[in-house]
Amino acid sequence: MIRSRRRLALGTALLATAALTLSACGTSGPGESAAGEASAWATTGSVHEQIWKTSFENWNSEHPDAEISVEWFNNDAYKEKIRTAIGAGTGPSLVFGWGGGTLADYVDQGKVVDLTGKVSNLVDRVLPSVVKNGMIGDKLYAVPNSQSQPVVLYYNTELFDEVGVDVPKTWNELLSAVDAFVDAGVTPFALAGASKWPELMWIQYLTDRIGGSEVFDAVLAGEEDAWSDPAIIEALEKIQELVDRGAFGDGFGSVVADTRADAALLHTGKAAMLLQGSWLYSSFLTDAPDFVERGGLATTSFPTIEGGAGDPANIVGNPANYWSVSADASEDVQDTVTSYLDEMVFSDDYTTQLIEGGGVPPVAGLEEELAKSDNADFLTFAYDLVKNAPHFQLSWDQALRPSQAQELLTNLDLVFLKKSTPQQFVDAMNGTL
Repeated sequence: MIRSRRRLALGTALLATAALTLSACGTSGPGESAAGEASAWATTGSVHEQIWKTSFENWNSEHPDAEISVEWFNNDAYKEKIRTAIGAGTGPSLVFGWGGGTLADYVDQGKVVDLTGKVSNLVDRVLPSVVKNGMIGDKLYAVPNSQSQPVVLYYNTELFDEVGVDVPKTWNELLSAVDAFVDAGVTPFALAGASKWPELMWIQYLTDRIGGSEVFDAVLAGEEDAWSDPAIIEALEKIQELVDRGAFGDGFGSVVADTRADAALLHTGKAAMLLQGSWLYSSFLTDAPDFVERGGLATTSFPTIEGGAGDPANIVGNPANYWSVSADASEDVQDTVTSYLDEMVFSDDYTTQLIEGGGVPPVAGLEEELAKSDNADFLTFAYDLVKNAPHFQLSWDQALRPSQAQELLTNLDLVFLKKSTPQQFVDAMNGTL
């Protein structure tokens, strides 16, 4: 576990700039179709927005005859728009994504180009395990463009000290902590149930800790009745046990992640813990700098489960976000954006800017640089999680094909709301295989 107390000036300045950019987000370029001038669609928020903005501005300044226009979207709006645009052949030249099932769909439809051997300089800069997530078969169709994003357990050190609870390292310790916080009138875990996708983090970690990574591998492989694995059923039972104990409070179904309401519950002292992605750390720096500065925020790994078969060093989350190159773009445009990727993404300046903003670059050999950074404790913790993980499971809603992912979100939410039993969840999801 780590406690966060650090100098914030440099990272906060960068993030303040990002926040200003976010507040003014919108189209910074004309958003040309894939076959026209080079273009990119990107998502707003966190430190990434400012890094991508700077990177494209630098590229355009150095290559006035090969500029790339950028259009910005919030996360949910982007997911809806990109599906339609890719299908119609009117998407951007650079396609933002998460890898996994959606990327596989693009490849099946011939919508993105094979980048194997075309971005060797970029590939050499990035951790091999993160590059692998952009591959379909033995071909490279997407390259990372952002920080690695393991899901970590944030906690409020002040509430732990006040209630006298030790940070849980095992499932039984976690249950004891839940009971202690409930007795003290504190919500044990903040959970943005209205957004549904944060609930995935619970079933992913629980399934992996109980049964190992092979359980979800069988789902991905489409094996018959793969969702019936006992590890998944036990994970769902443990989720409902947490709900019954009051672990998420009474109002989690109305908490929204996009507004960072779950993080606010933690840093305002209304909730003791939060299972969320490492991307949220930079938001704590901007939203609650005094709380971070005084050491109120700390992070640790998801607890082990007694008797579980999974490796406790396994992690879940997003190895990174990714860029793909549209097959509908002209050859000249493909050459332009491919050169941008190879030259600019995770260059020294790009990586340094990400570190200063509290992000964890998936770049090899950063230990010394991270140790000297303003956010050294958190960045080193998260970097080591990624570097040492035997298995880094991509978020299930991104790993699955889109049609399966929506069913997963819907049925898992019903489990959290106690409107479905674990067996009803399993039956519904087996129907998607």
